[in-house]
Amino acid sequence: MTSSAKYDVFQAIADPTRRAVLHMLTKEELPISKITAHFPMSRTAIAKHLHILSEAQLVSGRKVGREKIYRLQPEPLEELQHWLSYYEQFWTNKLSLLKYMLENEVESEAKVINSKTDQ
Repeated sequence: MTSSAKYDVFQAIADPTRRAVLHMLTKEELPISKITAHFPMSRTAIAKHLHILSEAQLVSGRKVGREKIYRLQPEPLEELQHWLSYYEQFWTNKLSLLKYMLENEVESEAKVINSKTDQ
């Protein structure tokens, strides 16, 4: 991403409407009129969302006749994926440790119960 961009990937995906627009664009390129039809807001509001996504370089638009057709540019999402992968590993490790501790706790309790019933 260039340093002149006003919005980064994290800011761009922070809004649920923008995430929904990105999801729509994974399937096909769409004009703003078709994107707007999926939301209970004005074309101007959707245009603002598309502007933010464009600033973050997540979408690009090209003129076709009187309309602008938008398409997904997923490359900037790689930055997000790298950031999230650290935390995914972090939580995987924490959950593995919790599982290990719980399994050992259950085994210890079973041994105590068995030793009491053997007496």
